[in-house]
Amino acid sequence: MKNLRTSVLCACFALCSLGSLAQENNVPVNEPDYNKPKLFAGLPDQVNLNIDDLGNLFGIPLGSGTSLRFADDTQLRFEGEVVSSGSKYGNSLQTVVVRSTNYNGANITLSKVTQTDGSVVYRGRIISLKHGDLYELQQRDGRYVFIKRNFYDLVNE
Repeated sequence: MKNLRTSVLCACFALCSLGSLAQENNVPVNEPDYNKPKLFAGLPDQVNLNIDDLGNLFGIPLGSGTSLRFADDTQLRFEGEVVSSGSKYGNSLQTVVVRSTNYNGANITLSKVTQTDGSVVYRGRIISLKHGDLYELQQRDGRYVFIKRNFYDLVNE
């Protein structure tokens, strides 16, 4: 009788374990949405930037409006309000964030790094978390250009 009871108990455990939900293959919570709308769809893949305008952005006080010009005659014109500005390491690193008024949800983040030899390097992005594309600031042939990229090439959720 003990052997029969043990066998029935083992069979019950086996049936319960087969029906458990622990083995489901769930989709991750933050799966990328590759169908986000493109904010810069009608704009070129590469936009030249006027270097003087980059330096001028770092002197604008918080809450002030600004407009960023581009060297090319493109329809990309970034207008907005300075929402953050800061510096560290004796002004060798300066950062400014501008919230766009003409591109819904977009922000431009620019950093100015002054090297020990006195040279200046700029880094930055125009990005919106609601859209599937962005512009990244890169230096090419001694000029600064915004290069269009896909959102998920840069961001992992």
